[in-house]
Amino acid sequence: MTRRQDLVTSALLCLAGIVAGCGNGPESTADYYAIRLLETPSGIDSVSPNLASGPVDTVVLSWIEPDGDLDLLRYSVFDGHGWNRPRTVTSGDNWFVNWADFPSVVPLSETLWAAHWLVRREAGGYAYDIYAAISRDAGNTWSAPFTPHTDNTDTEHGFVTIFPHHDGVGMVWLDGRKFVNEYDAKDVAASGMTLRAAVFGPDRTASEELLVDELICDCCQTDVAITPGGPVAVYRDRTVQEIRDIYLARYVDGAWQPGKPVGDDGWNIPGCPVNGPVIQASGSQLAVAWFSASNDQPRVQLAWSDDAGSTMSAPVEVAAGGVLGRVGAAMLPSGDMVVSWLSSAEGGRAELHLRRVSPSGQAGPDQAISEAAGVAAFSVPQLMLVGENLLVAWTESSGDSRRVRTALVPLQRLQEPATSGD
Repeated sequence: MTRRQDLVTSALLCLAGIVAGCGNGPESTADYYAIRLLETPSGIDSVSPNLASGPVDTVVLSWIEPDGDLDLLRYSVFDGHGWNRPRTVTSGDNWFVNWADFPSVVPLSETLWAAHWLVRREAGGYAYDIYAAISRDAGNTWSAPFTPHTDNTDTEHGFVTIFPHHDGVGMVWLDGRKFVNEYDAKDVAASGMTLRAAVFGPDRTASEELLVDELICDCCQTDVAITPGGPVAVYRDRTVQEIRDIYLARYVDGAWQPGKPVGDDGWNIPGCPVNGPVIQASGSQLAVAWFSASNDQPRVQLAWSDDAGSTMSAPVEVAAGGVLGRVGAAMLPSGDMVVSWLSSAEGGRAELHLRRVSPSGQAGPDQAISEAAGVAAFSVPQLMLVGENLLVAWTESSGDSRRVRTALVPLQRLQEPATSGD
């Protein structure tokens, strides 16, 4: 099995199909609502797009693309109209390249950036390490790589979220160091996946590694939002009864508080669904969007908080029926959320959808984005607000080739939710 086949090896992880359709940029100023497909500087067989934003309106797209026997971690900065010349952070011939667990390049301040990627251990299989680097000059040069985890076990480490922490770099990640223990059905936590975190200074000096949760789902993405009270992390938890619901943990006074459920889905599933949550925040207001299929009813949900995650509203259903998940989200200045997801369609295909939802739970119409041609169902589309547009990134699949694509979706295309009095 080749490294490229990591993208589609597991039947549990992969869903066949692509989104049909095509789109062209606006031909005149009158075509105000048209989706504009961007000239994306990603190469053939590029995969794993990630969007990250920083201060002074910095937006960075990162991805992996091959160069002979090497894999490159590349990035480009959005200038408000299009993508700047791409640059390479690093490369390697022993990387773990996987559609679900992807690298990132994150602008944390005007000058401090951080990046991470995944490197296979000699044991092979799903034994791989997180490698990270820090830039003090806005991505022009990078430090020597380092690993945030110190266990040195032949186990899985990944699904990283990088976030700003004062003048340094915060990270949370899935850490499989307990996989070295023999599985015990009476004590699954003794050999289960954990969620861990650490903070690093610009000189890569590390704080103490902190255990956030001692048993979580094996391969769902994590996410972090910054509030006035500190970072708030979301992830898919796992109980000894195999309930895998979305949890939220807050970093308060130098310690991670115990995680608590965002919603009470009660999804009992014996394996990982590979569907992580996303969180967005503005001040103390935050919202979490996620996928669940409890009671064999797949759906996308959204919950709100006005107190930085101390309490959460009852979940609102955003979409249901034939939903595959792969959720993205962007918070608008009005406080509304735009949620993206993939859904199944006829012939084993899939579609990319967007929907605008107000804090009161009112939802606008569901809009399928058919202009995003060839969205691979194994892609994890990325969504971000940029001015009066939504920036979307995905992996396009065409035959045996793949490529990272991006587009701008005008907010005007998404009808505002009706108020409760309408």
